[in-house]
Amino acid sequence: MVSSDPRRPGHGARPAAEVYEQAMAGADFPLLESIGYLVRDAHRAYLRAMQMRVADTEVTMGMWFFLRILWQEEGITQRDLSRRIRMMEPTTVTALRLMERRGLVRRERDVHDRRRSLVYLTDRGRALRHELLPRAAETNIAAIDGLASDEIYGLRDLLVRVIANLDRDIAERGADPEAVEDEIADRGS
Repeated sequence: MVSSDPRRPGHGARPAAEVYEQAMAGADFPLLESIGYLVRDAHRAYLRAMQMRVADTEVTMGMWFFLRILWQEEGITQRDLSRRIRMMEPTTVTALRLMERRGLVRRERDVHDRRRSLVYLTDRGRALRHELLPRAAETNIAAIDGLASDEIYGLRDLLVRVIANLDRDIAERGADPEAVEDEIADRGS
């Protein structure tokens, strides 16, 4: 299938590798050529669409990601929850406090290690799954509108590979991914 996107090779645009190599040398790097910018923009658009669908509930988008993990596995530590969501631990603690006040989760000390706190859903938190997952599916359907099945699976596979590439890049540079995320958060505040 030939793309109608004029920015793609074969339509007068520079090949992607050339754009990035020239950007590394100090040349112009248009936003629409930046994978990072496009992924961020797509993520923000997804969040807006999902927030619109959950606005009538007590769940914020900050809570949504924690619920998604806990619906799959309960009794995990706050630290593990933070890692799975790729969020800083202080942010996780704040979100869990709010979720506790709203009766969605409870935290219990680990009987084997009293320093660790394990997170469990309440009945109310579990019940939200049946209400919210269809809304997430609806958001995903809106996001993939007009895409063929092979494009959808291809996009998913490409994003998983991009994430793995960037995680590997961080590790190869000897950086701790959590420390990098903490630094990003510190600079953003």
